[in-house]
Amino acid sequence: MKDENVHILSTRPLDTAVIEKAAYQHINIDTISFIEVKKMVSDDVSKRINNLANEKAAVVFTSMNAVETVVETLPVNPFMPDWKIYCIGGATFTLVKKYWPYHQVALTAKNATELAKKIINDEVERVAFFCGNKRREELPDLLSQQNVPVEELVVYETIETPVTVQQFYHGVLFFSPSAVHSFFLNNQAAEETIFFAIGDTTANTIKQFAKNNIIVSDFPAKDQLVDKAIKYFSERALASNEA
Repeated sequence: MKDENVHILSTRPLDTAVIEKAAYQHINIDTISFIEVKKMVSDDVSKRINNLANEKAAVVFTSMNAVETVVETLPVNPFMPDWKIYCIGGATFTLVKKYWPYHQVALTAKNATELAKKIINDEVERVAFFCGNKRREELPDLLSQQNVPVEELVVYETIETPVTVQQFYHGVLFFSPSAVHSFFLNNQAAEETIFFAIGDTTANTIKQFAKNNIIVSDFPAKDQLVDKAIKYFSERALASNEA
């Protein structure tokens, strides 16, 4: 690479191993959290989760935060509820598999829209949707349009924590629409900054604030988005050196 290292901002914390992997490629990653997630389970929601634990319910997870909060709220039991689980792929799917047998995961999808379509095609009668207070509209709207009742159970709260960024970054990593909103409250992007989005929904949110080049992860996983950025800047440096 050239003498000047590439500088990337991640809008959420990353594992040390991932940061070191990037540094080996002369890519420095700074991490600043632009959102805060708080567990938020009311007494009514907690009772409903406990009741669902005794049912063969169809349930939906679209975030790791929802999975973690629901697992902590479930009654102490050597066996997890016998649920039919529909979830987003990537980190959410990985976490679901940590707690439930693989055969209980009915379907996964890259994003909420695709997941809703698969649930409809699977002819599910009704679903319990564990979500946050800022959940997207796509999944419940699509299911409702097809007369699939959706019971929404809010189990966490997303709070924007905007920060003013002084340094120039060649790239910025976004992992949620909420982080995008929080980032652009106090910041504008330089024209040459490349944005990396974990999925299409996050990418579409970025487009509301900037016309910069946006690269979307092939799979909705944190490490894969970082790998996408490393590959992009490494290939760009190689092409520049060969020119």
